[in-house]
Amino acid sequence: MTSDEEKLLKLRGEIDTIDNAIHDLIMRRTRVIEGVCEIKKDSTVKIRPSREASILYRLCEKHTGHFPKRELCRIWRELIVATLSFEGPFSVAVFDPGDTPGYWDLARDQYGTFTPMQRHKSARAVVEEVRKLQATVGVLPFPSHDQADSWWKFLVSEAPETPKVIARLPFIPNSNTHDKDLDALVICPVSQEKTGRDRSFLAIESAEEIGSMAMERALSKVQISNISQQVWHDPNRPPGWTYLVEILGFIQPSDENLSRLKEELGTRVARIIGLGGYSTPLDKLDLVEGKIPEEARKRK
Repeated sequence: MTSDEEKLLKLRGEIDTIDNAIHDLIMRRTRVIEGVCEIKKDSTVKIRPSREASILYRLCEKHTGHFPKRELCRIWRELIVATLSFEGPFSVAVFDPGDTPGYWDLARDQYGTFTPMQRHKSARAVVEEVRKLQATVGVLPFPSHDQADSWWKFLVSEAPETPKVIARLPFIPNSNTHDKDLDALVICPVSQEKTGRDRSFLAIESAEEIGSMAMERALSKVQISNISQQVWHDPNRPPGWTYLVEILGFIQPSDENLSRLKEELGTRVARIIGLGGYSTPLDKLDLVEGKIPEEARKRK
């Protein structure tokens, strides 16, 4: 046996030792999670999307060396979803109109190789599956002005079983989807939690048309940073006008800025409802080799 062969055998032995240690830690991690499951046993839905995002933010920030961060995140996504599967029933309802198969790809990337998933031709069917807890989460198109169906209108309710937005996909960039540049939102009846890298959605119901510029001014006046707006108008459904507003940051229904916003918009506004939100997906700066650059830290 040559010296190189001996070195190779030694290195392979070291890899085997490391693999065994990794496996031991996975089993140890599982035992800890079993303790968490016991504490959360009375919770109907156990998913914690903000916690999941925070784990990946932390790992990307501390990671060094040549192992790609994207693949590191892929490993952890599988770990996270695998533990969800034994915390209780976990499944995904996916909007799949037939001509856009990429939503299925985004759902599979986020929720693992073996998670049960069901296709639905209509967005409303996805919302209903999640509302009735026949699916844990639902994957739907990111709202845009050119969509014929403003599916988010089905979330405009204060009933506790109504799903909320909990995540945006793809969370890990450069996913292998059929449709490049495709974005989706995930819904589930759990509350949004703050991570420091958040976006939130508000539904503002009004008896008359407000207009995007007037809405922008009102939001700015109460120090809410507006990212985008959409409107759904149905004269047969009082109060008639509903605005979907995506805002920068984390905001709770009890936030005093929402009361100020309602006052600013006046009596034409019937109510303002929080529709949840998401922790911002990882971007190219998060995934560069080595520590996250200073500009990325400032961004967070």
